[in-house]
Order: sequence, then structure tokens, then C-alpha cells
Amino acid sequence: MERRRMEAVLLVLFLGHLVTALDVPLDLPQPPTITQESPKDYIIDPRENIIIHCEAKGKPHPSFSWTRNGTHFDVDNDPNVNMKAHSGTLVVDISREKVENYEGVYQCTARNKHGTAVSNNIVVRQSRSPLWSKEKIKPIVVQEGVSLVLPCRPPAGLPPPIIFWMDNNFQRLPQSRRVSQSLNGDLYFSNVRREDSRNDYICYARFPHTQTIQQKQPINVRVLNLDAINDTMADFYNDTDLFSEAPVDERRPTFLIPSGTSSTKMVLRGHVLEMECIAEGLPTPEISWTKISGDLPAGRTFFLHYNKTLRIVDVSESDAADYRCTAKNQLGAVHHTIRVSVKAAPYWISGPPRNLVLAPGENGTLTCMASGTPKPSVTWAMNGIPIENSPKDVSRKVEDDTIIFTGVQTGSSAVYQCNISNDYGYLLSNAFVNVLSEPPRVLTPANKVYQVIKNHQAMIDCASFGSPIPKITWFKGSRSMSLDGDYYITHNNGTLEIYVAQAQNSGKYTCVARNSLGIYENHVHLEVKEPTRILKQPEYKVVQRGRSVVFECKVKHDPSLIPTMTWLKDDGELPDDERLIVDNDSLTITEVTENDAGVYTCIMNTTLDHDSATAELTVVEATPTPAVIHEHPDPPTDLELTDQKKRSVQLTWTPGDEHNSPIQKFLIQYEDSLHHRGHWHNLTEVPGTRTTAHLKLSPYVHYTFRVLALNAIGPSRPSFPSRMYRTDPAAPDENPTGVEGFGTEHNNLVISWKPLSGFQANGPGLHYKVMWRQKALDSDWTTVTVANNSKFVVVGTPTFVPYELKVQAVNDHGEGPEPKIAEGYSGEDLPIAAPENVQAIIVNSTLAKVHWDPVPFHLIRGHLKGYKVYYWRKHSLHKHNPDHMEKDILTFSGNHTHGMLPGLHPFSLYSFNVRVFNGKGEGPPSPTQQFKMPEGVPGPPTSLLVSNPNLDSLTLEWGPPHDRNGHITGYTLKYQPVNNSNELGPLEEVALAANETSITLPNLKYSTRYKFYLSAKTVTGPGPDITQEVVPVMDEGNTQTSHPIAWSPPRRPPHKASPFGNVSYAVGDDGALISWEYWGLEKNVYVEYVVKDSEGEEEWQKELVNGSQNFMLKGLKEGLSYRVRLVTKGHQDQLLHCSEELLVTVPAVASRQVDIATQGWFIGLMCAIALLILILLIICFIQRNKGGKYPVKEKEDAHTDPEFQPMKDDDCTFVEYSDNEDHKPLKGSRTPSNGTVKRDDSDDSLVDYGEGGDGQFNEDGSFIGQYSGKSASRDTAEGHESSEAPSPINAMNSLNSFV
Repeated sequence: MERRRMEAVLLVLFLGHLVTALDVPLDLPQPPTITQESPKDYIIDPRENIIIHCEAKGKPHPSFSWTRNGTHFDVDNDPNVNMKAHSGTLVVDISREKVENYEGVYQCTARNKHGTAVSNNIVVRQSRSPLWSKEKIKPIVVQEGVSLVLPCRPPAGLPPPIIFWMDNNFQRLPQSRRVSQSLNGDLYFSNVRREDSRNDYICYARFPHTQTIQQKQPINVRVLNLDAINDTMADFYNDTDLFSEAPVDERRPTFLIPSGTSSTKMVLRGHVLEMECIAEGLPTPEISWTKISGDLPAGRTFFLHYNKTLRIVDVSESDAADYRCTAKNQLGAVHHTIRVSVKAAPYWISGPPRNLVLAPGENGTLTCMASGTPKPSVTWAMNGIPIENSPKDVSRKVEDDTIIFTGVQTGSSAVYQCNISNDYGYLLSNAFVNVLSEPPRVLTPANKVYQVIKNHQAMIDCASFGSPIPKITWFKGSRSMSLDGDYYITHNNGTLEIYVAQAQNSGKYTCVARNSLGIYENHVHLEVKEPTRILKQPEYKVVQRGRSVVFECKVKHDPSLIPTMTWLKDDGELPDDERLIVDNDSLTITEVTENDAGVYTCIMNTTLDHDSATAELTVVEATPTPAVIHEHPDPPTDLELTDQKKRSVQLTWTPGDEHNSPIQKFLIQYEDSLHHRGHWHNLTEVPGTRTTAHLKLSPYVHYTFRVLALNAIGPSRPSFPSRMYRTDPAAPDENPTGVEGFGTEHNNLVISWKPLSGFQANGPGLHYKVMWRQKALDSDWTTVTVANNSKFVVVGTPTFVPYELKVQAVNDHGEGPEPKIAEGYSGEDLPIAAPENVQAIIVNSTLAKVHWDPVPFHLIRGHLKGYKVYYWRKHSLHKHNPDHMEKDILTFSGNHTHGMLPGLHPFSLYSFNVRVFNGKGEGPPSPTQQFKMPEGVPGPPTSLLVSNPNLDSLTLEWGPPHDRNGHITGYTLKYQPVNNSNELGPLEEVALAANETSITLPNLKYSTRYKFYLSAKTVTGPGPDITQEVVPVMDEGNTQTSHPIAWSPPRRPPHKASPFGNVSYAVGDDGALISWEYWGLEKNVYVEYVVKDSEGEEEWQKELVNGSQNFMLKGLKEGLSYRVRLVTKGHQDQLLHCSEELLVTVPAVASRQVDIATQGWFIGLMCAIALLILILLIICFIQRNKGGKYPVKEKEDAHTDPEFQPMKDDDCTFVEYSDNEDHKPLKGSRTPSNGTVKRDDSDDSLVDYGEGGDGQFNEDGSFIGQYSGKSASRDTAEGHESSEAPSPINAMNSLNSFV
């Protein structure tokens, strides 16, 4: 048999190709296909109407009939049964009839002229929740330490009930290794204790389908020790000791269930295997499990009820083995072996047979490959009739589980049923053979745009249909050659795969579908985008509590994609806290607390890809350990779904341990395994005091729920998921949003919208009805049906015409609500007209106003964006000026009819034109016109220099302005003196002719700083000033020539190396005045200076001069030269700009001393002081002579010249007098230049009264010593000597030297 089958398959391969399954478009003839049916085992709620689903598609649309318990079910003759229109779904009204009358086995048949499809056998049974049988339960009195079993024995229900034990307060009874519930619902005690005594052991049975709970009578259990039992029972049995044996001792384990040393268990493949071992003993035994022939399956094994139950989910044949459970305590161990066998209901090996679409003369096969234990049998039927009873067909051959078709002919279309069954179930599948002749068509929307990230896989669809099956060929760009080879792979379904997309792969692609009946082309586009990459990742941070921290996350992405930055904390959303500040590329946390510690993740998402990076934040600061340990709560358990309706369900759960922190709320999440498998979404929250939630659901979703508990510490781990709850599909509840209409070409209209998600689709087969019509015309709506896409292109439209648009969502179950009307425009084109009546009006010498008439709307041919004025300066109106052709453009958005042209050059000729522009571009220019700008005020003169300076006059020279802006009519010179405190004196003004370029100013004050202002003027008025400052200075002793110090005009250098210019200085009474021009932007400006030729690397001294253009350097030493410069400094004091160094020399004698010495009042004052000192010296001299102690009396008499004055005639210096006591020691006396003063023969010499005998004299012998003022010609080094005045005794001694 196997050999014949192989030969047949080889024959098919030789005769023709095998045809893959195709979805036939619904506009083509095809046999019925059942799209929806109720489950095989259909348990119904007896309180609601019965709905038995049967939906099918086909062309023509199929009709429906039913069988019940194997016989025809006449729906029309049963008043309680209604079949939905255009559907086979039955609705049974049970309000007038018992549900039991409609229980049975139903089968639906859908047929049209091309064939008949049948559904599975649908066994309809009502759910049952019978009451507990009434019984009187006697109290149970047991001895402490023995084992105990409390039976439950719930009533049989459909489906079986869920068992749990609770007390009178509806609180679950605590369970442990010692006390646990078995799989059949009984409560087992491995050993009882005194605390097990209670009178409210209640077994509950919950019937989930009807949402009812039945309660068993409470069981009263009393646990007594031996003495208590004897005392209690003595009153009833004449003090007889009923329990005279010894108290219960510790004992080794024995199994309560299962019994014996071994047992067997059978389980079906794909089901759940549950085995349990419950043992009694004292101490309480521990249970462990092993698989004798190998390891327990990883990921599918779970231990429940304190290891007493072993659960293996999704059982496979490999789970058939011997399993051993061991109960062990301190006194020994006991074993039990369970031999598990695995059977299998039929299951598909490679899926059910697929529909065949064949052209006349083609070959194909239907294969029904399935397996099971025991091996299932295979039977075939055609259009619901056993194939052996069907009409013979020479092109058909049945080989066990395969039907081979060879050279099929038109009219051979039919639906074939494959039935595979064994002792444990059956599989029934419909597959049609549709014989068609159809030219190719491409189902992928035209001009669809595919976007993919560079270096990723690109898949470009070309879904097609045709009979014979079309051959797909791909081309790119100019279609020079087909795409194949290493870079491109064309799949059987027509999809083109580019394994690693690069930028050069972007462009237009054409897929060509060919068969023997025709050819069809479709164009799509591929855009390869740059990947999103995080350039600077956030870094690990350690921060103290109360401080701030910043995580940076700098990203690079494709500019055409819109990025979205998201920050997570510990894989969850950021807390809603104003301390967390999210910027474009950073996250800032201020006033950090311990709760901020964790792992932070930045995620940059685009519509195509994403990138992420994480960093951990550690908050440091020792905190005392709390007395009570607060932890995250345990996850909820025992999730149950009740009150199940089409769009709602009630979820109940049991809370976990709070761990000393009350549960604040429960978070309910769901997973949609149909549309978004593996992703959990937040659904709702309920307060922490509730354990139920009524959940609103959406159609056509496969829901699985889980619950998280949250307390003050944080969330718990998620609970185990609930069972899956599938909602029925329905028509869409909403339509696409964001409907827009625009044109990409001048003759098209692109209608775009935001498509619905799979969750919003409400059912399979989502597509859209796109409708449009011209707004101005009262025309009918044009409608097309578009597959699940986001845009549709209407071609051949007039240019820029308003349209009304509608997009409606449709699925296999109906249409969405009536869509709202949106408006859009077809494509734009360039404007075809220029503005008219263009004219220019002169406002002033630098401003003109341009007027124009607006362009008519129909000539703009697009959305009016505005007007552009092109204008350019032809040349200045001065003679011999070249033309300028650089054009400027001013844009005036909106429907403007005029605009201002600022910043024009005075006394110039301008040309201009105006253009209108729309979203496509600019229209033609208006005729070019010209206008002349009037004269304006001139710019400043180009230079102002000083020449031929004298003590009371100087000459100023200047250059004409660079920007004359008209005819120069003259110059105005103003000047005024400036004193040392920068106060300005009276202002003088001189009017100069236009042809003058210099002037000599006489009668200026010597050594006075002047400030000059020079401006040019035209007929419009004077321009800005150029300023200059001059200080004539005469040095003493003819050591330097007289020279003026002047500032050059503020002219910028041609390059921007330094922002300083015209740096100069002037030495005055108070110091050196440094002046400059500055045009930089930095604010921190300093004057720095250092002594010239200073030894070593002496640091520059600096003075801050912000906002000034001059600065007085004080404290400079006389006779020294200084290097001076101007600098700007930036952040952290780094040097930014530096001027050229200036050498400043401070004269040895300040000009102020010379000036004062020449004043009469000063000379008189000095003479008066000298006369007073002379009188005092004479009086002192007389007093000394009267004492008779000095042998120089004769010498004094010989030198009594009345003209003698202790005053120098050449410089009026005089001797200072000190009124110290006569015998005070002399200090600081000096040695004269011609040697030392010899002592006299007398021992009573004046020298004996001093600390030394030295004195100092001029060259002519006059005494100066320490009494003269500081000489103007004295060397600077002498200034460092002591200036303390000595006693008059030294003065007398000096006078004696004249004798």
C-alpha cells in the first residue's frame, strides 16, 4: 500500500507542479468555506438563549441547513428557533421552552452550486449546578496526633465544580504541609493538633459556568489529648477509660492516598497531568517527586499543595514513564510509584488540508496527515457524502490520507471533507478544489511605501491571484533586469526579500505577475532609513541623598523619522514626581531620595526601530534599620473569571501576604494573544480592599489576565495568568482618524488616514471603504475598497480642486459607524500669473514700501503661501560706482498686498520684482521696476589723526566718509577739555567746508587732555562722530621731547583676530591713563601690566575694566617702564583675546612737582617756613653758648654773618627742624662725600652726643643732612634711605663746620 502511494505521488510530481493554498477573492466563483462555528463541546448557560454559530463565505453566498442528532432539523417549523439572515447561526429562545429539549448533537451544512461544507458535530449541553444532598454530619472527636480526612463529596456538575474550604466568615482555611486539600476536594490532616478544633469546616463547590456556589453542612472537629478524652467520656460510661492505650507517639509516614505501593494513570497528549501523594505521620512528612527514567520536563513541571501534587502541563508522548513520590520524616520513608501512559486524540502533523485552486488540465493533491494514539483512521467525503458514494471522477484518486487530482476539468469544483478519528476524538476539516481560469491580479496596494532600517531585512509584498498560479518577477528602477541572486530572494508567495538592506536599495520596485492568460504589474517603493543609535549612554551614578543627578542620553536617528524619548525606572514608568525633569536628551532628578535608587533606562523609539541604554543610580547615606521590615506584597492567587458576557467579565482573586505594609491597590493587566502575544497592558486599577473587578472588554480579543498588588514599598510579582477568555468578533466601533487629502502630483489626490490597530478592528478581515467627491459639484460619492492600508491615491484629478472625503472601517462582521466628512485638495501646480500694479513708495533714505495687487485664487493653483520680493542694489548715484548684482529676498507670508524693504543704501538705484508662491513653488516674476533712494546722513569720517603738536596748538587731519550717502556739504568739529576725573569742560564748535581735510587749533591749554568730535553732513543732516583724545606732555630735564598722545579713529581691523584697536596711553598726575577701542562680545575685559625686563617669570598684574574704554593705572613707580596689554577672559579665567603690548614709561619727576614749584604761593610758603626754622636755630644756638660747655665760642663770633640763611638759593630747599629734646640721640646721620668729620681736641665735642659722628654736606660745604626736603635731582635710589629728622644738635655741629 505504501509503495502504491509513493508511486502515485511521484506520478503527480511528474505530471505537474503541486499547487499551494490560495485565498480566492470573493468576487470570483468559489465553493463554501466555513469561517466560524461553535466548539465541539458546547456547554450553555440555561438562563440565556442558545446561540449556535455557523458562518461561511463563498460565491455565490452559501445557504445553510442543520441536522440534530443525525437527522434534519427543520428550523422553519420551530417557533423558538431563528436563523440569522445571510448566516447559519441559530438563536434558540428558551423563554417558552425548557433547555433540555434542545440538548443534542448539531451539525451545520453550507452549500452553493460549487460544493457543500459541513461543520464539526457540536454537542450542546446545558451547565448544571445541583444542590448538595441533605445529610446530618456528626461531630468528629479525635485524639491529638492521629491523621484525619474530612470528606467533601460535592454533587456532580457540568462542568465539574471548583472545590475550596472556608469558615463561617468566608475566610479560606489555612493550609500547610500538615493540612492540605486533595484533588477530589477532601481535606487531609497528616496529624491533628489541639488548634485544629473548630466547628466550621465548610466545603464549598463553585460551578463556574452558572456562577453559583453550593455549601456543604459545617463539620465540627474536636481534638483532645488522652486525659481530656477520659475525663469527658467518664460521665457517659461510668468512669470507664475508653482510651486506655498509650498516647500517640511519633511514627513513620504512610500514604493516605494513593493506596499500595504502585498505581497507574492515563493522560491525553496536550492535556494536564496531575498526580498527588498525601501521607500521614508524626512529625509531618515531606513529599518529594522523581521521574525514574529521566528528569522531570523543564518549564512544564509545577509542584502544588506543598509538593503533594505534581503537575505537568502540555503533556507529550515523552512524559509516559514511572514517577515516584516519597514521603519522609525523621523515623523513615515510604515510596509510591505511578505508571503514566499517554494516549493521543488525533492531531494534525502539518496542518489541515488546504484549498486548491486549479486551472483546467492542472494537477494537485489534498493531504490529510494526522497522528494519534492509537493510530487514527481516515475517511473522505465529497460535499458531505462519503466519497465511495459520490459520483466517479477519472481525474480523482484516493490513496489513504491523500487525494490525487490529475488533469482536472471545468465543473470539477467540490468541497472535500477529511475525518480522522480514534477512541479519544476526531478531526474534521473541509478543503475545496476550485477549477478556475483567471488572469493574474496583484492584491498588494499600488504605490505602497515600505520603510526599513539600514542593515535590516526588507520584505516587499506582491500578493497575487490567478489561475494558473502566476509567476512573480521583480524589477527595480528602469527594469533593465530581473532581481535575483545573492542579494534578492523571491518567495513562493511573491514576496521579495532583501536580506541586508542598504541605502542603494531605496527606490521604486515593480512586481510582474504572469500566467498563460495575461500579465499584471504593480509598483511599490522602498525607503531605507538610518538606524537609531544612542551616541552617549547614561552612566552609573552614585549620589548622596538630597543632591541632584543628571543622566544623559544623546541619540542619532534618521531625520525623516520622528523620535520619541521614553525613560523607565526599573522597567516601569517614571514616577509622577515634579523632581524628575525629562529634557530632549537627559533626565534630571533633583533632591534625590532613597526611593530614587534603581535602574534607569532611556528608550528612543521611531516608527521603525528603537535603541535603549540603562544606568544604575545608587543613593548613599546610612539609614537606621527599621524595627519592622516592610516588603513587597506577595502576588495574588486563584484568579477566576465569572459573569462572562460578550463585552465584560468579572475577575476575582485571592490577595497574597501584605508583609507589614497594607495593599493600597491592585493593578489588572491583560495579554491579547491574538494580536499582541507576549505583551502585557494595563487595563484598570481597583482599591486594595477589593478582590473583584468588573472588566469591560473589546470584541475579537483573546484575553488573559493577571493581577499585581501594590503597597507602600512597591508592586508584587505578577500573579499566574488566568485562563484565556475569547470575546466574539463584531463590526468596528470606530473609523480611522486623521483623514486627510492632499496631492503629490498636479493630477492626483492622496487620501490618507491612521489605520485601526488589530485591537480596534473588532474582527477579522479588516479593510476600508474610501469615498470621495468634488466639493463644488453635487456629484455622487466614488467608493473603493482598500485592504488594511493607510492611504489610497486617486489619479486623473483636476489641479487643486477641493474634495470631500470619507473613510469607513469594515470587517467580516459588518461596517463601522457612518464616517465624518473630511476635506482635502488635489495636487498643486506652480502659479501661472504674476502680481500686477506693482509699485514702490520711498519712506525715507533707508526704507521703501512695495505695493502689489493680489493674484486671483484660480491662477495660484495651490495653497497660497505668500509673496516674495526680489530686490537688488544696482549702484550708488555717485559717479563712477560699479553695479551690484547681489539679490536680496523678503518673504511675506499669507495674503499680503504690501511689504517694507528695510536697510536700503541711501542715494542708490534699486531694482525689484514680486512673485507669488504656493506649496509647489514660485510663479513668474512681475516686470522688473526701479526706484531711487534719496540722500541720507553720511557715515563717520574714515580717519582723524593728530600732527604738528605744540605746547598750545596742534593740527587735525581727516579722511572723507567711506559711506557718503549723498553729497558732502561740510564738516563739524567739536572739542572740549577733559580733567583727570574724566569730567568734560566747555564744548567748542567749528564749521568746516566740504573740501577741507585738516585744521590747526591754536591757544590750547598746555598739558590738558582734549576730546575732539568730527562729523560729516549732507543736506539730510550730520552723520555720526569720529572721536579723538589728545594730551600734550612735557618731560622735565629735557630727557624727552614734548609729544602729544592721541587715539586713532575706531576702525576695525580687516580680520577678527583681536577685538582691540587704537590702544594708547597718557601719563598724568594720578598715573598712566590707558585708552582703547573695543568691539568684542566678551564682558570680562582686563588691563594687565608688568615691569619691563623684570627678572624671572613675574606675574602680570590685572585690573577689571568692564564697560569702559579707558582706565587709570595708579601706583606705578617713577622712572620705570611697564609692558601693558588688554585681554578678555572666559570661563575658568582662560585667555580669549589679547591686544598688542604697549610700553608705558613713567618719568622720574612728575610734572605736578614742576608745576607747583613755579607757583608764587608755594615759593612764599617755603620761604616763611625757612625763616621760622632759622629763628629757632638761632635761639637754640644762643642757649647752647650760654651753657659754656662748648669751646667753639670764638669760632661762632667769627662767623656771625647776618645774611646767613639755611636755605638753598638754587631750588629753595630748606632745613627741617626737629624739636626733640637736646640730649636725644641722633639717628640716620650720613657720611659726607669728602670724608669724615674729625673730632676736636676737646672731649666735650658735639659728636659725643650722637650715635655716630657723620654728617652730610653739599659740594659747596653747605649742610643738608637729614633736614633738607627731597631734591628734584636726587637719584631714585636715595628715596629708600631713612627720612627721620635728627636733633638740632647735629645742625649746630654742622654750622660749626663753617668756621
